[in-house]
Amino acid sequence: MSNDITKGHSVIIGPDEGRSLWQPLPSRGYVDVNLTPDNMVYETFSSGIQVMPPGCTVGEHGHKQNHELIFVYEGTGQVKIDGKLSEFGPGTTILFGRNCTHWIKNTGETDLKMFWVFLPPGLEQLFYAIGKERKPGDPMPEPFERPDHVEEIKEKLHFMSPGNTD
Repeated sequence: MSNDITKGHSVIIGPDEGRSLWQPLPSRGYVDVNLTPDNMVYETFSSGIQVMPPGCTVGEHGHKQNHELIFVYEGTGQVKIDGKLSEFGPGTTILFGRNCTHWIKNTGETDLKMFWVFLPPGLEQLFYAIGKERKPGDPMPEPFERPDHVEEIKEKLHFMSPGNTD
């Protein structure tokens, strides 16, 4: 029996070091993609943060083969999971399981700030496809629409449309 301990691979991503993208309507705000299989040896998840202004939403959707974990560290809002509406605030953890439709709305008066983990990875691919590059400190651009082919992108990434759990 060996006493050797295999050490894992560690990564530190400081503030403003991840890839940052402005998000289209209805979310607006921005996403920082911090950890993906592209910048670490682990292929089982991706993670980052999302900052969403008051009144903005993450539209209803679901994931056919992914789990999504959210930790709210600032702001308040509502979340609807498979038709059940709940209120949340700072310190709330939300797990969206596979095949559960869900949406999130910032109901507060300040930015909603969330840390997300996506298992297996893939959410970052949607952010890359629909977002516009952001440099930290830049002012928020005028609202912009999602690309015309967003449904094609979501289908490729195994997203579910509202009401579709097939």
